[in-house]
Amino acid sequence: MTIFDNYEVWFVIGSQHLYGPETLRQVTQHAEHVVNALNTEAKLPCKLVLKPLGTTPDEITAICRDANYDDRCAGLVVWLHTFSPAKMWINGLTMLNKPLLQFHTQFNAALPWDSIDMDFMNLNQTAHGGREFGFIGARMRQQHAVVTGHWQDKQAHERIGSWMRQAVSKQDTRHLKVCRFGDNMREVAVTDGDKVAAQIKFGFSVNTWAVGDLVQVVNSISDGDVNALVDEYESCYTMTPATQIHGKKRQNVLEAARIELGMKRFLETRWLPRVHHHL
Repeated sequence: MTIFDNYEVWFVIGSQHLYGPETLRQVTQHAEHVVNALNTEAKLPCKLVLKPLGTTPDEITAICRDANYDDRCAGLVVWLHTFSPAKMWINGLTMLNKPLLQFHTQFNAALPWDSIDMDFMNLNQTAHGGREFGFIGARMRQQHAVVTGHWQDKQAHERIGSWMRQAVSKQDTRHLKVCRFGDNMREVAVTDGDKVAAQIKFGFSVNTWAVGDLVQVVNSISDGDVNALVDEYESCYTMTPATQIHGKKRQNVLEAARIELGMKRFLETRWLPRVHHHL
């Protein structure tokens, strides 16, 4: 299980009721086909979940609001399958606080020149819908990504996958708590200096714990656990003679391993939901 298994990305289709129920039914079928294919073939890091069509301002606003409150939702991928007037998106995009990607694609890889008619044109108007969405995003200064390409194109898959990883990282970081050893007060904002920039900018909390609390945990680590970790070091890295058995720096390696295990246990057994450690 990886971090990506904890999250999903919502796939939202923009359209409007002007086209009538039959066209919207076909739009839904296209969306289902594309999402199933992307989940099966694109090697995306997390699952795409198709949401109901966004055809009115209220529907779109509800989707964006629900995305904000769903901890599993890492972001939205939006496809303007048909002409979706972009004023309908203003309220939803105003409140959206999750990463956003516009997937500018068409269901068909090529135009059916022998049979193309107005019914086909009405059903496949992502050029118009995408232009509207692109404008409203720029007009609102909405930070978002754009991927252009056919949904079966591997380069498009790679770009969506890369964006997904960034979206998941951003969402997961909002749950991150960072432990700093040796400072003096927790949860303060400005006493002893500005302590809030990381949480305002990135969403994660940085609080302090006494070195003495860490020392107690480090001292509780068994020699057996230390030796097992050092064995892992030796299997992964080429050790210098000074750090090998009987070397003059061997004790430094043992102490470093004990501290690493102590810090990891400290984070695992206290208030941190995830363990992120760089030693």
